Amino acid sequence: MAGNGLFYPLFGFASVVLLIYMSFGDVKMGFEEDVELSFVERKGSQFVLDGKAFYINGWNSYWFMVQSVDHYTRPRVREMLKAGAKMGLTVCRTWAFNDGDYNALQTSPGVFSEEAFRALDYVIAEARRHRIRLLLSLVNNLQAYGGKDQYVKWAWQEGVGLSSSNDSFFYDPSIKSYFKTYVKAILTRKNTITGIEYRHDPIIFGWELINEPRCLTDPSGDTLQEWIEEMSTFVKLIDKKHLVTIGLEGFYGPNDPKRLTVNPPEGWASRLGSDFIRNSQTSNIDFTSVHIYPDHWFHKQNFEVYMKFLTKWMLSHIEDGDNVLKKPVLFSEYGLSDTIKNFSLSDRERMYKTILDISHKSARKNQSGAGALVWQFLVGGMSDLIDDFGMVPWERPSTYSLFIQHSCRLAHVNKGLTHRNPSFKQVC
Repeated sequence: MAGNGLFYPLFGFASVVLLIYMSFGDVKMGFEEDVELSFVERKGSQFVLDGKAFYINGWNSYWFMVQSVDHYTRPRVREMLKAGAKMGLTVCRTWAFNDGDYNALQTSPGVFSEEAFRALDYVIAEARRHRIRLLLSLVNNLQAYGGKDQYVKWAWQEGVGLSSSNDSFFYDPSIKSYFKTYVKAILTRKNTITGIEYRHDPIIFGWELINEPRCLTDPSGDTLQEWIEEMSTFVKLIDKKHLVTIGLEGFYGPNDPKRLTVNPPEGWASRLGSDFIRNSQTSNIDFTSVHIYPDHWFHKQNFEVYMKFLTKWMLSHIEDGDNVLKKPVLFSEYGLSDTIKNFSLSDRERMYKTILDISHKSARKNQSGAGALVWQFLVGGMSDLIDDFGMVPWERPSTYSLFIQHSCRLAHVNKGLTHRNPSFKQVC
């Protein structure tokens, strides 16, 4: 019986070890023999991978990190990345921030949750497993997940803030110092799963400075422009390998003639403190971004008006990338809200097909329109996070096939780069 007395604690210990392995061991498997990857680079107005032009069919899943903190929701990330790979998608844009919110990565200025950081480690490791590159955004202009509001609150609480305006994020020295500390922590983080510092990991497509920056208190654009120059330079000092973008919506500024002919009507879009051309010409910005939300930008319009606008909007920015900026233009968000009057899924698919067709035409002509990332994809059982644009793509076969068909078209343009993903080889 003495042997049995020893057996039970050993069995209990083994059970705990097995549980830990089941939770984390499968993540580590597959990284012992590293996947050979190259960094995505820029050559003129094109993205380049291993010397070949690289055009993108991708998506947004902002929720990856926050869902990876809790182990019962973590499998959703793997499911989405696996599905994206099977669809031939190559880039996912997601948040690399959560400031002072639930499951926050940054709990206070320069103070980080190791649990949340390990969740981001997991996201990057899983992306590497499925060969999906990540465009990681570093802060939100909006309030969701903290954003610049949270930085301003922190400075105000510590008695060092210059103003309670959330635009002080762009000019307050203390707040800019907070943000630089955060950026440095992200870029130099050593992944606990892969063992690779983020700044050295080619599965990261690039860094986005801020999601949809606006500085309403300075419509001239000077304040935001100075911030972009300072922060893009700071990122490049730490990380010279990855591409950097701003996170713009694409609005033309107050001195650009296109504000009158291309911007959404009523003039508001040129008074937001952002300026597509001026901002994008910043030397340390490698590519620019544009969003497409005509249903949010127009008042009392109809679907046909949205369609005419988006075609003109996309072609104008591709023209700018080719002739003015000489940089790639990534349409990093696009969507049609299901809350608009007379919404139909067939209209949404028609709009998305037009966006993908324009992207494909740009790719065939070797133009600057570098691809598009739909907003947004989720997996089943995520009704708590779904918004009026969100979808589970495989729940509607016509939507699912739309994205696969575009991946197949780009596979030919990209000269086989898409087919490097084993799960997509047999689809086209």
